[in-house]
Amino acid sequence: MAKSKSKKSNANKSEKKDEKVTVEAEKVKTEEVKTEASVREEKEAKPTEKKAEKCAEKKSFKELMKGFFSKKYDTSETILTIFHRPQIYGALLGEIIGTMLLTMTVICLGMTNPLYIWFAMVAITVAVFGLSGANLNPLITVGMMASRRMSAIRGVLYVLAQIVGAWLGMFITTGFKNWSESTTEMPAMAEVAEGTFWQLAIIELVGAIILAFFFARAWKYRKSPLTFGMIVGTGLAVTIIYVYIVSQSYFGLSNNFMMNPAIALMYQILPSAGDNFGEIMGGIVQALTIYALFPMVGGILGFYIAEFTSRLSGERQKYTMLYFAGDCCEKDGECHNN
Repeated sequence: MAKSKSKKSNANKSEKKDEKVTVEAEKVKTEEVKTEASVREEKEAKPTEKKAEKCAEKKSFKELMKGFFSKKYDTSETILTIFHRPQIYGALLGEIIGTMLLTMTVICLGMTNPLYIWFAMVAITVAVFGLSGANLNPLITVGMMASRRMSAIRGVLYVLAQIVGAWLGMFITTGFKNWSESTTEMPAMAEVAEGTFWQLAIIELVGAIILAFFFARAWKYRKSPLTFGMIVGTGLAVTIIYVYIVSQSYFGLSNNFMMNPAIALMYQILPSAGDNFGEIMGGIVQALTIYALFPMVGGILGFYIAEFTSRLSGERQKYTMLYFAGDCCEKDGECHNN
């Protein structure tokens, strides 16, 4: 009996040992599988920048520039269809309200307080972006139209809305001042002095290019209104700092830049004065050229520079590779395997 019991206990022990060995073997296999899976994931999860760069390298200059002037907006939006969509009215109200608030900010603070204007611009942009895209400036809208990001009819309506918004901002602010009978002078733009035409024109042009470039780059991040607003606000602050230093330190000019034709129209162009009709019209034409024409040309150049550099660097293909397409290259708006 004792021998049979010992045989049974030995058999149980051997069974337990076999079970332990089996469990350990399974653990080892599981770990090996996990290791292989992790290695595979690491290989698959390697940064795809190299693939993106190869994808971009495969593109010739002609291919990268293809579609530069192609329409990037809803082609069904025309003068016959745009008013049938209620969204356009919300967008126009957004441009009116946003430009009005921006005008009130500029009138109250002037253009020499970039930090305060940065806070205001970020807040206004984020608040209005969902309504209209927060152009708030004719030079931006013209740049959007020239780069085919916006239809001509929408662009014209936006510019008109911005002018109305600038007028409302001017009307409300001056109304409060006159009502209060305050002797405090609001910041005002200096008159265009003789011999400073080209200095002011070039300052407005370069400032507009910088501002439009920032807006065009921010457009890449439009899925995040806060990020978009931060970039646009920072771009405006940087532009103000640059223009302020150049105009005051190099040319001895002050309070002479605006880089927003809608606000300048109310602030500088319409208040033109003279001894006779010819002088008044001459002053208006000169102010329109400096504060409207040159900034709009700068807006177009800023958007073109941003679009050109983006395509030349292959940013569009890299972005598609990194975030959307995986292991493919984009061609003609479609994903093609390498």
